[in-house]
Parts: sequence; C-alpha cells; structure tokens
Amino acid sequence: MGYRFGSHMSIAGGMHLAVERGREVGCDVIQVFVKNNNQWKCKPLTEQDCELFKDALKHNNISNPIAHASYLINLATPDDGLWHKSIDALVIEWKRCELLGIEGLVVHPGAHTDSTPQAGLERIAAASQQCIQQVKPKKCNLLLENTAGQGTCLGWQFSELGWLIREISSPHLGVCLDTCHAFAAGYDFRSASGLKAMLTELEKHEVSQRIHAIHINDSKRECGSRVDRHEHIGLGAIGEDGMKRFIRSAMFRKLPMYLETAKGTDESSGEDWDKINLATLRRLASVK
Repeated sequence: MGYRFGSHMSIAGGMHLAVERGREVGCDVIQVFVKNNNQWKCKPLTEQDCELFKDALKHNNISNPIAHASYLINLATPDDGLWHKSIDALVIEWKRCELLGIEGLVVHPGAHTDSTPQAGLERIAAASQQCIQQVKPKKCNLLLENTAGQGTCLGWQFSELGWLIREISSPHLGVCLDTCHAFAAGYDFRSASGLKAMLTELEKHEVSQRIHAIHINDSKRECGSRVDRHEHIGLGAIGEDGMKRFIRSAMFRKLPMYLETAKGTDESSGEDWDKINLATLRRLASVK
C-alpha cells in the first residue's frame, strides 16, 4: 500500500461535508470530530447522518477515517467528578465512531494535575478499561496519542504508553503517534542515528506494533521544549529533511498520516495550506 496523506477536516454543516472538504484539498484520509469538541453534550446521530457520511467516504474515495476525542476529556484526573464525566463522554464518542464506521478514536491520555504521574497512569488504565467494557467495540479502536509533555500531561514518554498498553491489555487499544509531540518531548529523529534511537525506544516499550495512525506535524518549538505548537510541514524546527526521514521510515510509511496544521491560505501564494502541506508531504515521500 502506498502513502496515505490527509488532514483534520471541519464537520460544520454535517459529518459528510468533512469528507467533501477533504477531497477538495486532496486528502486520501481524514480525521474529524464526531461532535462539538468544546461541549460535553451532543445530539444523537441519526441513521441518515451515518449513511451520508459512509456514502461520502465511498464516493470521494477517502479511506481510514479517524476521529479525535474532545479536549475536555481527562482520563488521568484525580477529580472523581471529572473522571466519571470523561469516561461517559468518551463512551458516547466511541459509540458514535462505531455507528459512523470510523476506525480509530484518538484521545490524549490526560493530565494528572495535583496527583502523581503513576496515579494518573492508573486512572487512565482504569478509565480505558471501563470504556472498553461499555462500548464493546467491533470496528473502532481507541488510540492513545503521545503528548509533548506540557504541564502534567502524560504519555510523552514511550515508556508511559508502553505501560498503558500492557496494563489495559486490550486488542481494541492502539497508538496515534504525533511527530510534533514526539519531537517536543525530546525524541530528535532528524538524523539517522536519532531516528534509530526513537525506533528502538518504540520497540523496547512495545509501542511500535500498536501504532495505527500518524499525526504528521512540524514543530514551532525546539526539540525537548515540551511545548505543543504545530507548524506547517518543513517550516518548523523539524524541517523538510527531518520530515522526509520520518515519513520514509519503514515503520511509518505504510500508516495513514493526518495533518493537524493551521487552516487558511498562504498570503504569498493565496493557496490553501492543506493543499500546500499535502503537496509537500507527497514531494518528500517521492524524493530519492
């Protein structure tokens, strides 16, 4: 299977419109929200909503649809009220993904706030297990996303993701690897030796075989900054050579890759940034 590049697309006006927007900018794959990501509540999906979305994927030749969970969710929190609310919200979103035929739901592991990293990891594991039991997924896997390590956010070290994979122990659990986050967390894959070291860490902690999707983003900040700031492909601290090295790696090149870069148009060319970034990725993938 060849490279599959795409982007996160807006669901404004209907889930199916996200697919059409994706095709307009040249996506092979797309990521969406399955509800308003800044609100806890949502209207139930109708049968028509689901059919329109599935038909749009088919007619626009878009594959590997994934979703990103709400940023309000915090599975690591020591606050019992927020923890239970987060579980309920994730269950609802996961069930919506199942109805829509979405294959992966990306979630940030969470922030331990005023508890400890280990306590936070244990909360994430327990919450994920509860969600799996309630959803009983058939198609959609829960994908833990590595973070930049900002504040008390967990999942920035591959050892933490490995611990969660082993503790949750479910075939319905995977990983979405974000290039900006990995770089900001201190994994410098710009050189051959740096990439090899990162791949070794992924394998050592049994994360590599669980990676289902890639968030392909450059970074505004330097390696090890632990600051999550996405940049357009090739224009950040990772740069074109670093991005090329990553996407051409045997471990990653067969995985679907999704942009989460800023929307809008380039002032100098007037061209859509998604189109520019997708073209850059395809150029880097084909450069010898």
